[in-house]
Amino acid sequence: MEKSKSKTSVKSKTGQVAESKKKETAAAEAKAKVTGKEPASKKAPAETTTAPAAKPKAPAAKRQAEAKPHPEAKTEAAPKPAPTRAAPKPEPKPAAKAPAKPQAASETKPEPTPKHQAPEKAAAPARPAAPKARPKIQIQEGMTIKDLAERFKIKPKDLIEHLQVAGYDVGASDLIDESLLQVISRIIKVDLEMVSLEQDIRKLAFSLKDDLGPRPPVVTIMGHVDHGKTTLLDAIRSSNIAEREAGGITQHIGAYRVHYKNRHITFIDTPGHEAFTQLRARGAQLTDIVILVVAADDGVMPQTREAISHAQAANVPIIVAINKIDKPEANPERVKQQLAKEGLIVEEWGGKTICVEISAKEKKNIDELLEMILLLGDILELKSHPYVPAQGVILESRLDPQKGPVGTVIVQLGTLAPGQAFICSTTYGKARALFDEFGRPVKSAWPSVPVEVLGFDSVPEAGNFFQVVPDLEIARRISEFRLARMKKEPQTREAPLTLEDLFKKIEKGQTKELPVIIKADVHGSVEVLKGLLPTLSSDQVKINILQASTGNVTEADVLLASASKAIIIGYNVKVPSKSQELAQNEKVEIRLYKIIYQLTDDLKKAVAGMLEPVIKETVLGRALVKKIFQITKVGTVLGCQVTEGKIVRNAEVRVIRGNQVLYQTRIASLKHLKDSVTEVIKGYECGLGLEKTDQVQPGDIIEAFVREKVRPE
Repeated sequence: MEKSKSKTSVKSKTGQVAESKKKETAAAEAKAKVTGKEPASKKAPAETTTAPAAKPKAPAAKRQAEAKPHPEAKTEAAPKPAPTRAAPKPEPKPAAKAPAKPQAASETKPEPTPKHQAPEKAAAPARPAAPKARPKIQIQEGMTIKDLAERFKIKPKDLIEHLQVAGYDVGASDLIDESLLQVISRIIKVDLEMVSLEQDIRKLAFSLKDDLGPRPPVVTIMGHVDHGKTTLLDAIRSSNIAEREAGGITQHIGAYRVHYKNRHITFIDTPGHEAFTQLRARGAQLTDIVILVVAADDGVMPQTREAISHAQAANVPIIVAINKIDKPEANPERVKQQLAKEGLIVEEWGGKTICVEISAKEKKNIDELLEMILLLGDILELKSHPYVPAQGVILESRLDPQKGPVGTVIVQLGTLAPGQAFICSTTYGKARALFDEFGRPVKSAWPSVPVEVLGFDSVPEAGNFFQVVPDLEIARRISEFRLARMKKEPQTREAPLTLEDLFKKIEKGQTKELPVIIKADVHGSVEVLKGLLPTLSSDQVKINILQASTGNVTEADVLLASASKAIIIGYNVKVPSKSQELAQNEKVEIRLYKIIYQLTDDLKKAVAGMLEPVIKETVLGRALVKKIFQITKVGTVLGCQVTEGKIVRNAEVRVIRGNQVLYQTRIASLKHLKDSVTEVIKGYECGLGLEKTDQVQPGDIIEAFVREKVRPE
C-alpha cells in the first residue's frame, strides 16, 4: 500500500510538474506574440544552447528541477511519458547541466561587446570632434539692445550686465553699432551680421515666392541727341512734352506711365546716359528695358555707341527703335549694319536684338513697339511683392518753394500710401501726399509706378533707396544711426579695379574679368586696340572692352568706368581737367600711352600679376598765356594768369593750343611780380620762363604736371 501510495504521489507530482510546464510554455508563447519574438522550441532541448530564443529557458528548467523534492522523480517520470509531454522527457538531466551552459553563455557572449567597445571609448579623446560652427543670424540696422534681447528671449537686464562687465556703459534703448554687435555675438555665442533695412525687406519679399506677382516693365529711352527720344515719348503718350522742353531738349529726368491693351508701361526719359549711369553707380538697377533710338537718316553716332555701352555694362536688354523712316534719305539697312558692328545683331539677321522701324513724327509702328516691350517684359518674367513695406528708388529730387523737399520715387516693392513713415539714406519723413506725373493726387502707388512724394525733412539724393518703416520714431532712429556711422566711418563705394590690385584679386578668386574703356586719337587706332586687347586675356582673367571710341577722355567715360569698375586706357589722347577731377573723386584709374607696345606690355604683366612700377602723372594746374616779353640777358618770359590749380617751379609743362599739344618742356624760372617764388596758385599772375619757348603765342595754355614712380601695393 505504501509503495502504491508512493508511486501515486510520484505520478501526481510528475503531473503537477507537467501542468506547470504547460502553463509556463503557454505564457511564453503569449509573451512572444506580444513582443514579436519567436517562442522557444518545445522539442530538442539541446537546441536551447544554440537557438537565441531558447536561451532564457534554461534558468526556468533549473528552477523546475530544483523544485522537485524527490530524486526518484527523475527515473520514475522518464519511463511513462505522454506523447504530448515529449519535451520534459530528456529535460531533467540536461536541466542540471543547463544552468551552467546558459550562464556561461550569458557571461561570455556579452563580454566581447564591452571589449569591442572599449577601444572606441579610449580613442575618442585622441580624436576630438571639430567644434560646431556657430549659427549666423542677420539683424536689421537701427535695432536697440532691448529689441535684440527680446528677439533672442534674453532679459535685457542680463544682457546689459554682461555688456557692462565687458566695459560698455549702455542702456536698453541704445542702438547697436558694429562694436557692440561683436561683443554681443560673443556673449550669446551667435555670429551676428548687420544688414540694412532695405536689404532685409528685399530678402523677405523675394523669399515669399507664392506672393510674387507680375509688375509693369520700366523702360528707359536712350540715344544720340536730336534722334527723337522725347518725340517718341510724345507720340506714345499722345501728349505734347517736346514743346514744353526748352529748345526741344530734355532738361530733367521724367517718368511717365502709358496704358496699352489693359496693361501699363513706365517710361523714363533721361537727358542722356550720364543720369542712367549715375543711378547704377549708386547701386540702383532701376531699368528693365532700354529703348535705343537711332535716326534712320543719321545712323549710329558717338552718343549712340556710348548708350549701347552703358546698357550692355548694366546687362539690360535693348530694343532698337530706328526712327525717322518717313524721311526720303532714311536708310534703315545701313543703320542695321552699323549696329551689327557694335554687337547688336537684329532678329531678321539671325541675332537676338528686337528692332522696330518707326516714325515718331507720323506715329507709325508705335503700337508694334509697345507690343515688343510687353512681349520682352513677359519673357523677363518681371515680378514684385505688392504687400511688403514699400521700397523704391529716388529718380530725381528738388526743393519746391511751396511744397518743400520733393522726391520722385519709382516703387519697386510693396504699395506706397500717404501717411506712411519712410527712411531714405539719412533723410526721413512721413509721406504727406503723393502725386502722379500730371500733378494729380493719388491714394496709392504699386510696383513700377512713379510718384512725387512730399514730406522729406531734407532734399534726398537721386539713386538713394526709399524704404517705408512702421512709424516715424523708427525712421528717426535709423537716420541717427546712419549719421553716426557716417561720422565714424565715412561711406565710400567700392573703388574701380586698378592694374596694381588686379593680381591680388586673381589670387583670391575674386576677379574673372577686367573691364576696359578704350579712348584713342583716330578710328584706326580704336579698331587695332579692339582687336588686340582681347588676345591678351589669360585663363584666369578675361579682358572685356566695354567701350571703344575716339576723342579725349570725357566725364561720361569716367562715370561709366566708375559704375562698371573699369579702367580707362587712353592712346594718344588727353584728359581734360574736369574729367581728371571727376576721376580722382570716383577713384577711376586712367592710363595714358603714346606707344602701343607699352600699353600691351602693361596689360600682359597685369594679367600675369607681374606689373612693374609705373610712372603716374598728376596735373598740377593750368595757366593762360596773356603776353610774351623779350628781356635782355634773360630771354623770353611768358606773362600768364593761373586759371586752375597751381604752377610749381621746375615742374614739367605742356604747351596746348586749342585741343592740340604742341610740345612738352620744363619750367626754368617762376616769378610773381619781381620775386622768384616756388609756386603760384589760381587767380594770380606770374612770369614763366620755359626751357623751350618755340611757337608760344598769347592764348595758349601752359599745363603743369609732375610724374612719379608708383609701385604696386
